Amino acid sequence: GGRKWAGKAVGVVWKGPRVSVCILGGGSWWMLRILGLNLVFRKIFSHVPIKACHLTNIWTNFEKNCCFCTFLSKMEVEETNNVAIKRSLPDAGDEQIEPEQYKKIKLSETGISSDQSGTGKHTEIIESGLQALPSQPDENNVKEDEEEIDTAVLEEDEGDGDSFADMMKYGLVEEDVGITKFVSSRQGFSGILKERYSDFVVHEINKDGKIVVLDDLSVPADEEEPSEDIFSVLTAQDKQRLEDLQQFKNKEDSVTIEVIEDTKEKRTVIHQAVKGLFPGLETKTEEREGKKVIVAYHVAGKTALANPRKHSWPKSRGSYCHFVLYKENKDTMDAINVLSKYLRVKPNIFSYMGTKDKRAITVQEIAVVKITAQRLSHLNKCLMNFKLGNFSYKKYPLKLGELQGNSFTVVLRNITGSNQQVAQAMTSLRDIGFINYYGMQRFGTTAVPTYQVGKAILHNKWSEVMDLILKPRPGERGYLVKCREEWAKTKDPEAALRKLPVKRCVEGQLLRGLAKYGMKNIASAFGMIPRNNRLMYIHSYQSYVWNKVVSKRIEEYGLQAVQGDLVLKGVTAVPIEESDVAKHTIHDVVMPLPGFDVLYPKHKIGKVYEEIMAVDGLDINNMKHKIRDYSLSGAYRKIIIRPQNVNWEILVYDDNKIPLVHTDVEKLESIPLPESSKDGKYKALKMDFSLPPSTYATMAIREVLKMDTSIKNQTQLNTVWLR
Repeated sequence: GGRKWAGKAVGVVWKGPRVSVCILGGGSWWMLRILGLNLVFRKIFSHVPIKACHLTNIWTNFEKNCCFCTFLSKMEVEETNNVAIKRSLPDAGDEQIEPEQYKKIKLSETGISSDQSGTGKHTEIIESGLQALPSQPDENNVKEDEEEIDTAVLEEDEGDGDSFADMMKYGLVEEDVGITKFVSSRQGFSGILKERYSDFVVHEINKDGKIVVLDDLSVPADEEEPSEDIFSVLTAQDKQRLEDLQQFKNKEDSVTIEVIEDTKEKRTVIHQAVKGLFPGLETKTEEREGKKVIVAYHVAGKTALANPRKHSWPKSRGSYCHFVLYKENKDTMDAINVLSKYLRVKPNIFSYMGTKDKRAITVQEIAVVKITAQRLSHLNKCLMNFKLGNFSYKKYPLKLGELQGNSFTVVLRNITGSNQQVAQAMTSLRDIGFINYYGMQRFGTTAVPTYQVGKAILHNKWSEVMDLILKPRPGERGYLVKCREEWAKTKDPEAALRKLPVKRCVEGQLLRGLAKYGMKNIASAFGMIPRNNRLMYIHSYQSYVWNKVVSKRIEEYGLQAVQGDLVLKGVTAVPIEESDVAKHTIHDVVMPLPGFDVLYPKHKIGKVYEEIMAVDGLDINNMKHKIRDYSLSGAYRKIIIRPQNVNWEILVYDDNKIPLVHTDVEKLESIPLPESSKDGKYKALKMDFSLPPSTYATMAIREVLKMDTSIKNQTQLNTVWLR
């Protein structure tokens, strides 16, 4: 079919699960930049003769398989992929997208958040736009964000596709953070990591040692939970008005539903239907002109948010709904923010065992307080790149660190190694392991590494902390640039805040603090940033020191346990005595992260800690801080990790865009993997392995490839930024 769009021709050719789109003329591209590709193609789909009930699956397949026959740069293609919210399909008469409506959609879509922490469109770093979980929801701030977000989105699109690569010129490489040694001396080979985010799949391993998978979308039977039949009590007109209210498509504060056959039972069913079908809406019964009506409205106000479910919760049901969250290209905290916005609840009612990568497909268990499985299930109809399932009710939440690890499926594309080289590399990884370095995600990727901020905190130099977080950064683009420029020019936190459309990022939280406490109390202003995010800075400095010391330890003593090394006995570290050296291997040896409550190695490496920190002006014997939160007690970490359940396979392919990993959602929907060519011109290494918590898969991959895994280096290799 074909349709005129803004005076330009937009042609659509339907090819089963694939769509080819040809956009002609500059006016069309201008329109795409304004509205967003996803909204335009939904419009196009509404004019393709396909049953409406199948459009959701069509869009999902389209997003995974489409080819854009345009002159977009590769980086611009990537920018269109980070979509969080599904917009409901327009009616035939819905010819235009209202500006206010688009602002609401983009507000829900916008979020910035890798193995552990996050930033920017292609990587994660805590100090450059990380979504901070708000401790106090502020409805005024939400409204302010909604009004300003459209401008930010348009501004973020400005610039050419090379901007990210330009920014990476100032990023870190592995040597900068002490990552310099390898376990084996064999020759490496090149390959591209995360050419598509679907090349990196993570499944959590829960506390029982079971791999968490999404394989069931059904809602558990519950006699006290409303059935699907109740939704028939709402007319099509009622549903449309409620949907408009839910998605902020009109200016009404509420929707009134008349009860034709007015009985208490009938009203109860309508209450249940509205709450079940339209997450985020609450209902109440009012009497008007002698008749009882039901009023639906958005949950609002701090009191309502503090009590997300006012209705009675069955005593026989556990207070926590546990579910499996499948997400694509979203950091865990960012995903929680999206879920909480749509459910209109506080993010802190969710709990989980660990954070997962952004640029990846990840599957993990989440628990939420007193939100029904049915209500959560309805989010599957609203959200893009998310899927919720495997629901169950339990009496306890989840706790950080309870997991036993993560199972990884990783595809390295366009590898140059021979089959023999690959076999040698994977055998070494399985039998010996890799150096347990903290990966590049721990340190950020811009011109201001997170460990530098951590060092300034430990020095109690709060002006430097403020400057490092807020100053302009070479090569950076997006909505933070004008905020940083305003700050550099005026040093006025309120003026800088006005230039910042997304206030919940680290920069926004710090500027709010400066506006509240003033420039003479920067430490208190810094305290406005959520605690976990603040501590990431000083933990980054600890990790920086640990990496450097471990490289020195490997250089000095190699891969054997020696006298003076530390090993764990229970939770306590003890030095290896000369008589016990033969009883231990390098896999037993731990090294401390610097702190006031750890033991240091009893050989020359113990002095290396002092030397490295002395260069930074810090005293290893004085790790207590004036502010208790920033006192470092230290911890122990193994030098060498041996992955479990290691398997690998060499694949050949012709098309860079075809997926090579079968995801949980594809299995659920019975979507087969495309058949790989036996004579393809490209070769890929597909590897499976499991790692314990707080271990970086990128460091295992580094040992296989023998190459720098930094974003700076991978950007130079990766010529196509797709999924």
